[in-house]
Amino acid sequence: MHVLKKKIINEILKKLELVPLIERGFIFYSSKQCIIPPIGELLFEEPPGEVHIKYGYVMGESYYVIKIASGFSNNEKNGIPNGQGMMLLFNQKNGLPLAILLDEALLTNVRTAIAGQICAARFSNEIEMIGILGTGLQARMQVKHLKEITKCRKLIVWGRSNKKMNLYRVDMEKLGFKVELARSPKKLASKANLIVTTTSSKKHLLNKNDIMKGTHITAIGSDTPEKRELGPGVIKNADLVIADSISQCNKRGEIACAKKDGYLKTDNIIELGQVLSGNHPGRENKMQITVADLTGVAVQDVQIATAVYDNYIRRKYEI
Repeated sequence: MHVLKKKIINEILKKLELVPLIERGFIFYSSKQCIIPPIGELLFEEPPGEVHIKYGYVMGESYYVIKIASGFSNNEKNGIPNGQGMMLLFNQKNGLPLAILLDEALLTNVRTAIAGQICAARFSNEIEMIGILGTGLQARMQVKHLKEITKCRKLIVWGRSNKKMNLYRVDMEKLGFKVELARSPKKLASKANLIVTTTSSKKHLLNKNDIMKGTHITAIGSDTPEKRELGPGVIKNADLVIADSISQCNKRGEIACAKKDGYLKTDNIIELGQVLSGNHPGRENKMQITVADLTGVAVQDVQIATAVYDNYIRRKYEI
């Protein structure tokens, strides 16, 4: 069995065309070409933390994948990254274990950022200003990947810590962005027509009346039933809501929060794979408000782990 550590995984990622492989994963999912069971989850109170177990396979392909990813918010106090994890890859035909990808959550972070890039490319109007709620790793990675699809270099950020906002500004200015610090999420929403929410908040940050016409929101922070970044009415009032997985988003994420608020009609909700396959047009005019609710689907992990492993094996035997 092969053991791939973070360094070699990172080197391989630089050689891969990640956007099309993640897009294919969403299409596989929405066309029911894969088996993705419900998420396994462990929640901890002291110290606060969470572990997600995601797993599945694409029918007819070579492997199945089990991913274990954790987030412990107090880790940074001890000099340990908050996110940890690994992916286990098995032969789909006989169950033989083939590889352990000790990625330390790198693959999860990359596939999440790629999904954000895909949604911004598909659903945003011409981007005039990027708004980021949060100042952590994903807040940085989302912006880095947005550089691939837009010439916009105007960014506004909000976070709970002024110190972290200032550190974030320094990092983003190194990437070529002009960065403004927002006094509140509402102020951010009054200026940005692309908003990416990346916090672990359990209380909503944006209200329905904060959102400008024509805005696209990619919501990635709320990936458990307890988390929430969008307030009551945001999902209901959106012209189009895009779920990475409708069944999953009915139980966690912003759609699940909207259901708790009493919004049960949900006829404005589609799956991302439906748009990527051409079965739905997506945004239809510049005035629409669109929201992508991304809770993270295991097929993304299957796709990226498969690509990394296959590339590793090709390189190993070429040598």
